[in-house]
Amino acid sequence: MVNADRFRDSTQILLPAGALNGIRDELESRFTVTVRTEDEQVRIIGSPVEIKDAGDFLAMNGVTFA
Repeated sequence: MVNADRFRDSTQILLPAGALNGIRDELESRFTVTVRTEDEQVRIIGSPVEIKDAGDFLAMNGVTFA
């Protein structure tokens, strides 16, 4: 059985609020993801393939995450 935490990690990225300033529109236009602002976090949700590609895009734009 697949571990739920592992699946969740492959389908979302959590970032601090403001981490997408200046790149959110490009992120949403280039990738099939949902971006939600929740309290002090931004949650990017998508398929494992889209999340991987979006993560690469974020890294190329200087956004670091674990």
